[in-house]
Amino acid sequence: GADVIAFDPEPWAVEKLQARFKGASRFELMNVAVGTENGEIQMFRAGNFDDNEKNASVKSTIIGGGRMIDYDAATSVAIKQIDFVAFLEDLIQKKGEIAFLKMDIEGAELELLKAMDEANLFTSIRCTVAETHESKFRELRPAFAALRKDFSQKYRPEHVNLDWI
Repeated sequence: GADVIAFDPEPWAVEKLQARFKGASRFELMNVAVGTENGEIQMFRAGNFDDNEKNASVKSTIIGGGRMIDYDAATSVAIKQIDFVAFLEDLIQKKGEIAFLKMDIEGAELELLKAMDEANLFTSIRCTVAETHESKFRELRPAFAALRKDFSQKYRPEHVNLDWI
């Protein structure tokens, strides 16, 4: 009975999701990346994307430094990105509260979680779960460790959980 708003920048995945949820009146799919600002950005795919679209599509990312990602500009995909903080602020203003937010955005969650915290959005989201990707982005490990420490002091795990997977 919930309204579901899903975001996915990967055209291959969006095609599959559109087919799967066609006619579902409470499901809205936005073919965009989420970030801290509006614009057009480059999305990079796994090096084996052409050989294994299904498994490789979950690795697509908008940030650099990931393992087994093809960072060749010629194979990247230009995609639209929305300011997710502004989107959430608007949604909260309209709805009053968000019951559940799941985030799995291949490394880009670091910057976005910080921005959401700074905007005090977690007070209006009952439960947030995020998969963090410090194993995939080695150079970001210290920043992820700092975020985890900060969030463990601010939020209960059942409110904001960075270890959902």
